[in-house]
Amino acid sequence: MSSLSRELVFLILQFLDEEKFKGTVHKLEQESAFYFNMKYFEEQVQAGEWDEVEKYLRGFTKVEDNRYSMKIFFELRKQKYLEALDRNDRAKAVEILVKDLKVFSTFNEELFKEITQLLTLDNFRMNEQLSKYGDTKSARSIMLVELKKLIEANPLFREKLAFPTFKASRLRTLINQSLNWQHQLCKNPRPNPDIKTLFIDHTCATNNGGRGPPPTNSSLAGPIPKAGIFPPIGAHGPFQPVISPSAGAISGWMAPANPSMPHGAIAAGPPGLVQPPPIAAAFLKHPRTPPGGPGLEYQMADSEQLMKRARVGPPDEVSFSGSSHPPNVYSPDDLPKTVVRTLNQGSNVISMDFHPQQQTLLLVGTNVGEISIWEVGSRERMVHKPFKVWDISACSMPFQTTLVKDAAVSVNRCIWAPDGSILGVAFSKHIVQIYTYNPPGELRHHLEIDAHAGGVNDIAFAHPNKQLCIVTCGDDKIIKVWDAVAGRRLHTFEGHEAPVYSVCPHYKEQIQFIFSTAIDGKIKAWLYDGLGSRVDYDAPGLWCTTMAYSADGTRLFSCGTSKEGEAHLVEWNESEGAIKREYSGFRKRSMGVVQFDTTKNRFLAAGDEFQIKFWDMDNINMLTVTDADDGLPARPKLRFNKEGSLLAVTTSDNGIKILANGDGQRMLRMLESRVYEGSRAFSDTVKPSIPGPLGPIHNVASSMASAVERDRMQTPLSINSLANAESSKVVDIKPRIVDGPDKTKSWKLPEIVDSAHLKALRLPDPMPASKVMRLIYTNSGLALLALASSAIHKLWKWQRNERNPFGKSSASIVPQLWQPTNGAVMSNDVNESKPAEESAACIALSKNDSYVMSASGGKVSLFNMMTFKVMTTFMAPPPAATYLAFHPQDNNIVAIGMEDSTIQIYNVRVDEVKTKLKGHQKQITGLAFSQTLNSLVSSGADAQLCIWNINGWEKRKSRSLQPPPGHQSSLVGETKVQFHNDQRHFLVIHESQIAIYDHQLECLKLWSPRESLSAPISSAIYSCDGLLLFTGFSDGAVGVFDAESLRLRCRIAPSAYISSSISSSNSTAYPMVIAAHPSDPNQVALGMSDGSVHVIEPTDADPKWGDSPPQGNGTLASSNPSSSALNSQPSETPSR
Repeated sequence: MSSLSRELVFLILQFLDEEKFKGTVHKLEQESAFYFNMKYFEEQVQAGEWDEVEKYLRGFTKVEDNRYSMKIFFELRKQKYLEALDRNDRAKAVEILVKDLKVFSTFNEELFKEITQLLTLDNFRMNEQLSKYGDTKSARSIMLVELKKLIEANPLFREKLAFPTFKASRLRTLINQSLNWQHQLCKNPRPNPDIKTLFIDHTCATNNGGRGPPPTNSSLAGPIPKAGIFPPIGAHGPFQPVISPSAGAISGWMAPANPSMPHGAIAAGPPGLVQPPPIAAAFLKHPRTPPGGPGLEYQMADSEQLMKRARVGPPDEVSFSGSSHPPNVYSPDDLPKTVVRTLNQGSNVISMDFHPQQQTLLLVGTNVGEISIWEVGSRERMVHKPFKVWDISACSMPFQTTLVKDAAVSVNRCIWAPDGSILGVAFSKHIVQIYTYNPPGELRHHLEIDAHAGGVNDIAFAHPNKQLCIVTCGDDKIIKVWDAVAGRRLHTFEGHEAPVYSVCPHYKEQIQFIFSTAIDGKIKAWLYDGLGSRVDYDAPGLWCTTMAYSADGTRLFSCGTSKEGEAHLVEWNESEGAIKREYSGFRKRSMGVVQFDTTKNRFLAAGDEFQIKFWDMDNINMLTVTDADDGLPARPKLRFNKEGSLLAVTTSDNGIKILANGDGQRMLRMLESRVYEGSRAFSDTVKPSIPGPLGPIHNVASSMASAVERDRMQTPLSINSLANAESSKVVDIKPRIVDGPDKTKSWKLPEIVDSAHLKALRLPDPMPASKVMRLIYTNSGLALLALASSAIHKLWKWQRNERNPFGKSSASIVPQLWQPTNGAVMSNDVNESKPAEESAACIALSKNDSYVMSASGGKVSLFNMMTFKVMTTFMAPPPAATYLAFHPQDNNIVAIGMEDSTIQIYNVRVDEVKTKLKGHQKQITGLAFSQTLNSLVSSGADAQLCIWNINGWEKRKSRSLQPPPGHQSSLVGETKVQFHNDQRHFLVIHESQIAIYDHQLECLKLWSPRESLSAPISSAIYSCDGLLLFTGFSDGAVGVFDAESLRLRCRIAPSAYISSSISSSNSTAYPMVIAAHPSDPNQVALGMSDGSVHVIEPTDADPKWGDSPPQGNGTLASSNPSSSALNSQPSETPSR
């Protein structure tokens, strides 16, 4: 293939990539074999798309080409084989072995035999060479490092790993230059050429002497361009303009310092968002001769005349046949205009947002700082939260000191995160609050951030670097970006000269950016690189402006309101930084700021003149209006749901109207019918009065309907990295509050006393009984590991069979007490001078379940979980190890609590104690790391708590455990700690109490034994989702508590899980340790003082433990903002 043809392929690749024909791009890369896209190759490997990986690779090389190629294919197929074994998919593994790996047997028969023998092992990690194989993701990453080296060394890939550097949109540029050239050669060039095809050369048709109709008469045409040049094809057609806009165009704000970019970088954004072409007119030259010969296919030809005609400044719009958006497939009937619901909020609604997945769930924020969540289908207000500062001590002094001046606080913005797992609220004074949301309608505190001095005017969610973040802006003229998990500030953008009114985060491929608007009318754009604003434009109206993209992210709109009350709704040409079109229909000046929204990539809606006005995105004239049966304010707030089938609109009487189209009405009717069916089912099976979370519910048919609806219609959501976010309302109750026994008098406590009311299983154990000191589930949840006082480990595995195809742990299926084929037993080293039964036992499991570290008074042992072999021992006593915890970022670093009250930070790899921490007076009994807080919390038999910085290992703070009410003397005795999933609060367990502490070692919640659970506490642990707290007592009872309030949900009597024959012979057995299942929040295992292990879980008929306890009066904030809210300086930002 000639050099020019090769270059043409690269131009086509760039064009396809810019137009987002991703599949075609990679198909052409493979078939031409000119460019090996390493990034695409890595993505496919990481995704496990093995067939596509090999197909793409075979475009460049084959197995037998050379030793590098052979090694590449072998590594890929070996990984595919190991993953099949890891899934226990033996049939697939055999197929891969025969079909894919057998070809390598002719080159290395011994290696093939060794690979085949892996089929005979229960776990291929029992093979010594594969013992360090981690999880699938890490194994693929390690393999990719090796593959990249092999590809780079392979001569067949030479000069194919780098894409040539040339300017963005090069093919477009060449085509537009050709069109300009053709138009220049027209004998009578028309000022507004009608370009309908690229298949033949362009010529301006004659009019037979008559004047053609002006372009404005055509519905496809925009304003008339300046005469004399072929205009660039529009931004949303197949080609982008080559005539550059003014120097301030938005196309420049994404441009990197390097003027030319490789293929991979250009993929990160569409033309105009990556690199603006140079001003064409500055380089145009008059040709010496016109093109006449056949060999001038790529000849450039421009003229001085064209230079005189070139446009400068903001471009006018010209549309051409075939270059506009796809035809409108919607009609005005698709718009939601029929009023189907009216909701009474009770205060002026400022902001609304529909849930991104549950289409009938509406989040509402008001002018008195309250937030609500409405299920519009049932008209039920599921959540109502008056404004309350969760932790006033953590807020700034300016915020605190203004409480007496003006306590009124309003919601400025409330919004769901993209997956609906969390929501954010921005208030008119200083703070934002982030809640986690559970589908039954449960909100839990996650983060409270003192974000800005003055009001927080907007809040949004973004994903820079694939990390969920919160973006805020405020009266202090600053934009800030926060980590959505820990609340750390990640970025600060300064440059606005007035309060920032709104933010609009967005991305184009891999490029993340933020638009912001201020009340001086300035629009700025920011990348997450700290290099300042990329643009500085004036928004129409020069006052309050909000920006929004269409649902598909391709079109940018803004709606601005001037101080005089004039509204401007416009679409922007991103590539040129200019207004593409301004929509008409705002005829009167009015008080307030216009709010707008987009839907279906087709319609715009705005609230104005006591109406809702609608536009087609491609037509500046108003499409239709509705007054929603009257009752709207002058400029109502509005919000579409994701599908565009519902529209929420505020009313002048502090309510909300829900408008629907045909699809929305059908959806609501379906919900109503399901609610009705659910209520009938309940009326047939439920007694007239049933216990509810706030007392007995008598009207079963109506009260249960909404619950049935939610159970059927609201699918549980994945919360990603925030799945384990804040699930405790403990920050509500500073200063500390201790629950009194009177809080639950009106609520009947469920008590499980019979084995028929739960599922319980005593695990088989033929070994001599010795009390269970430690008990943990494996991280996979498929096995249980116990350490007995005899220093022997016991491992139970649930086998795969027809009843249990996935081998899941269950109280319904008896597991096997497992041992490797060599019959080995994992037994700890013991101290000859002290019996093992009297020694402290400790255990820690590696993240991939491959290794366990353990001690029983003697040396610390490291075992291989597949073979039970001792890999190494260390730390010979005295002193003996009493507690073990792996460092969260490095499995080679272990914190070891010692019998002499020190904590040793030990590096296993180099067999070295890095440092010793001193702060306790008695032996260490608990250690817990928080990666979020960068801290280690320790507890000891002295009932002391210490918190250490894990960077320098200095002690931050220490304090004695707070005694419960009525306890006169200071506490002593074994104390354990466990961090909550939010990594910011931790549980403290002592025989006298369970308590929640924060990172300042402040006690936030405390519960002490009383009434039906009056025995000393023996053990406690959070459920895997952080919502429940399982607590064992020395009389054998187990209490299930609500983790956020420490209120008791139910009590499990020992008679429910210990058979009568066993309990009569040993009435003192009690759970010494409780293990929580890593993925099932309702399953726990109990390690007993008599050596037995029991697995318990709720029945299938009632799959949860007890009912949610009632909330005490002290946990709800006052609905009167003047008594509960804190505020700051008056905001100069207008009210929304």
